[in-house]
Amino acid sequence: MDDRKSLDPRAVVLMVLACSIWAVQPITLKATAEYATPVMQIGLRSLLAALCVYTLIRVRGGQVAFLDRVAVFGALAGLLFSAEFLLVGEALKLTSASHVVVLMYTAPIFAALGLHLKIPSERLAPMQWAGIGLAALGIAVSFLGREDAVPSVTMSHRLLGDALALIAGACWGFTTVLIRTSVLARVPGAHTLFYQLAVAGVGLTAVAAASGQGAVHLAWPLIGNLAFQALLVSFFSFLIWFWLLTQYKASQLGVFSFMTPMLGVALGVVLLGEPLTHEFMIGAAGVLCGIMMVTAYPWIRQKAVRNASARPA
Repeated sequence: MDDRKSLDPRAVVLMVLACSIWAVQPITLKATAEYATPVMQIGLRSLLAALCVYTLIRVRGGQVAFLDRVAVFGALAGLLFSAEFLLVGEALKLTSASHVVVLMYTAPIFAALGLHLKIPSERLAPMQWAGIGLAALGIAVSFLGREDAVPSVTMSHRLLGDALALIAGACWGFTTVLIRTSVLARVPGAHTLFYQLAVAGVGLTAVAAASGQGAVHLAWPLIGNLAFQALLVSFFSFLIWFWLLTQYKASQLGVFSFMTPMLGVALGVVLLGEPLTHEFMIGAAGVLCGIMMVTAYPWIRQKAVRNASARPA
């Protein structure tokens, strides 16, 4: 029996914090691409973060399995994780960071579809499906009329970049399904994260080196970004995410992550001086309403059940 909870205030606070960190990562990767390609940066940050996670596991007295069934599924999760960020790295070279962050966060749709089919307790009610649709529509509306941030790239390349970012979102969604429906569901989140980071670190740095993207020009902006990416993105925020997956319903967590693209655009307005368009405000309202529809449904249902049981026969 699946005993994961619906979202509570603690989960909401942690998700807001994680989403804020995730919203920044594509922006900083693109901003420091002149010092190292995004793929190389993601590989290096993954190696550094894997070392941090392994140290944390050992300090807690844990042991990481390397030759059993857990390790096999951990490696599979790592391959999906690697594919996701390889696609992100390539997409950032072809399209804007804002497009990448939006299309990556179609992941909850893919995760919800997979979990709906495989786990009875994760099946979504019609109200929740409507919420997902409204949130996705809100994301699309928020980007209508925005000027492309990569004018030097042809339309066909921008479309390819967008497609790669969308496939990256699918990889993320299917990673969630794999973790929730395999032996990894019973493994501490730090262990699962270590497998993903270790595989991604080795795989992506090797791919970067083999494809001529391995050059690294050390400079303070790059060093600062690698520290941010390794410690806050790959270590801190991912640990929060995997812990939340062990405690709360993945479908609700996934849809709540729709906040990330909205935060990414908001940060662009604050940090980069981008205009706050009417499309964005309308889209943001749609996303927030969609999140509320999905996350509030279990509370509404529980309250209705309690009210029904409290009525006199």
